[in-house]
Amino acid sequence: MVGATKESSLTLERGLALLQAVAEAESEAPSISELAAAIGASRAAVYRLLVPLQARGLVRREGSKVRLGLGVLRLASNVLPQLRMAANPALRELAEKVGATAHLTVADGSEAQAVAVVEPSWTAFHVAYRVGSRHPVHRGAAGRAISQPNEPWVVSAGELQPNAYGVAAPVRGVPGLRASVGVVALEKLDADIVGPHVVRAAEEVAAALK
Repeated sequence: MVGATKESSLTLERGLALLQAVAEAESEAPSISELAAAIGASRAAVYRLLVPLQARGLVRREGSKVRLGLGVLRLASNVLPQLRMAANPALRELAEKVGATAHLTVADGSEAQAVAVVEPSWTAFHVAYRVGSRHPVHRGAAGRAISQPNEPWVVSAGELQPNAYGVAAPVRGVPGLRASVGVVALEKLDADIVGPHVVRAAEEVAAALK
């Protein structure tokens, strides 16, 4: 029984490694031989591993080439709602405490996308920030916090919208996720006060995602 469990675990690990190799291949569509080299397995082993992945639509074969399948898109479509659910409690607390619109932003290639937004309930005016909004990952506090993850927090002023001020901190410790938590307001924010709140919210989001 123990041997069977170990074998199943190894098969799962190799299957995941194969799927990752397909996703991260530098060529447009890697070949069976290239995938075998990438995961350190034989061509025969790769063929066996592809069978369940193909059955679930996660990959598709075109001769000796392998591409990601539409099943990956179906899985990805469930990621953002789960991110929102995990992040919303920390974002709600942050928005109410700071009195500014709080958001979770993730990197998507060279762009940063807002995937969760919570507006404060008690302010007369605040920034309306739309879920799905995108901007270059090197612009704005949210983007620069992702691209500069060693900084405790990042401050921006008018980079994405005139007279809008932001403070954001990177979400650390979640494998595969490049993200930040931040706030945006219509008046200048005291970073020494707001920064620690944003960092704490980013830590709470990371804990909720682990």
